[in-house]
Amino acid sequence: MDQMAHDGQDVMTGNAPLLDKLCDLTRQAVPAAEQVLDAATEALRGLVTVDGRVSNSAIEANQTAAHGLAWLATYVEALRQMQAWADRLTEAGTFGEVEALIHQIAFGEYLHQIAGGIPMNQAEVTRLADLGLGWDVLSGFQSDAVQTLMARGNSQSARTRLVELMQERSAEITVGRTGLDDELEMIREQFRRFAVEKVEPHAHDWHLKDELIPMEIIEELAEMGVFGLTIPEEYGGFGLSKASMVVVSEELSRGYIGVGSLGTRSEIAAELILCGGTDAQKEHWLPKLASAEILPTAVFTEPNTGSDLGSLRTRASRDENGDWKITGNKTWITHAARTQVMTLLARTDPDTTDHRGLSMFLAEKTPGTDEAPFPTPGMSGTEIEVLGYRGMKEYELSFDNFHVKGDNLLGGEEGKGFKQLMQTFEAARIQTAARAVGVAQAALDVAMQYAQDRKQFGKSLIEFPRVSGKLAMMAVEIMVARQLTYYSAWQKDHDKRCDLEAGMAKLLGARVAWACADNGLQIHGGNGFAMEYKISRILCDARILNIFEGAAEIQAQVIARRLLG
Repeated sequence: MDQMAHDGQDVMTGNAPLLDKLCDLTRQAVPAAEQVLDAATEALRGLVTVDGRVSNSAIEANQTAAHGLAWLATYVEALRQMQAWADRLTEAGTFGEVEALIHQIAFGEYLHQIAGGIPMNQAEVTRLADLGLGWDVLSGFQSDAVQTLMARGNSQSARTRLVELMQERSAEITVGRTGLDDELEMIREQFRRFAVEKVEPHAHDWHLKDELIPMEIIEELAEMGVFGLTIPEEYGGFGLSKASMVVVSEELSRGYIGVGSLGTRSEIAAELILCGGTDAQKEHWLPKLASAEILPTAVFTEPNTGSDLGSLRTRASRDENGDWKITGNKTWITHAARTQVMTLLARTDPDTTDHRGLSMFLAEKTPGTDEAPFPTPGMSGTEIEVLGYRGMKEYELSFDNFHVKGDNLLGGEEGKGFKQLMQTFEAARIQTAARAVGVAQAALDVAMQYAQDRKQFGKSLIEFPRVSGKLAMMAVEIMVARQLTYYSAWQKDHDKRCDLEAGMAKLLGARVAWACADNGLQIHGGNGFAMEYKISRILCDARILNIFEGAAEIQAQVIARRLLG
């Protein structure tokens, strides 16, 4: 048990042998967590297998256990990626005291939660018994390594020391080294400066007034290449990695989630066209998206379908000229008014009732104004007033024989819309995870500053252990979510299937963002409930992350299905 003790403290120092010992402990702990996951997967597979195949209805009947498995798998993958992060930094000689503290706290806390209960949200905790497991499954947790980490990893002294170092190094962009290469860190610095200078001073005012992000910001982002970051150079983009987009989204969302989400619109549209478009469509649309000559919006969800996209009812029928007429209703359409093109999912085969009759369109429209938000014939819209995520506005749209050119059927083939959309889910969920990390970091930024400035009972709030403990756990979980997100982007960049990893990053990132915002508001006390304080906006913005791009429950269901299938 004394392997992690040094001068009476539960913290690592710059002493290399001690740092090596910590990584040895955590490396030994990973297989113990994997053993629990393997046992849980087999136990649940036995419950949901019918006639030799995994049954969707059986998964639904055991939904709590299935979703618990998804969370358990997410925790195990998070520990793997934290270990990979620590190993990379150790090899580079940059695994210092801050990183060691983050690493030991993360392992100490997550191992405890695996053994005792993982919070899926504030009201639902998944425990081993819910997965049909007994205490015997924790045999691997009886090792010296796991017991040491659980007993000493997430200690009061470790949290206190981490926050001391955070205060000393407040000028650093992130708490702890991220493990990314120099090029990506240069991109981070560039967009952090932009967010600090151009976004953060105005974001709260945009939120309070429910204003659209000014076009000047969009134009500057276009000049910086945000909208064409990952579009291939042959189509006018920069051809950079998904990891670069993750870093950009993270830092812009740290300034304001609305600004961080602007690039997501173009990223999703470009991914659709790259994966499913014809050569002519790629040549026509991608350069315009890359330059922000056109701004896109995604038009998928309908009032009565939610996440069940396969049951969409908006219909598209051909006219005598070979063009399309679209009729139906859509809802929760972000940035709909002032965009020029909609990636619109509609049913082209009226005899179908599932995903096989859906097609994707590149539906052109005229950008609107405040006075006339939807001037294009055949469509109208109503703004949906929302708690947060306000900078682009949300709308409910109605289409009545809305005209779409025949050439604007994505890929030139009917019935491929759902498959085309599915191809974008990996990138979209990686993006959302990155935005979640940015929002979580914003919560830490304002909470840390407030805790230092606010005096109570003769000293700063940050000197109280439960306040510093909250800040420490924010920093730790942000790094955990960040590493899981970077890993999913790495998988995508190396042409590996990563729907599982992207889903896990999104699932955990969204919970971390909400927890950070909630704890940040708690640190503000009554002031946090006042709309004038930034944390009130960050809380509202964080809440959407558990809902869009797949609600947490849907995300857990998808993860479980992949694990069991």
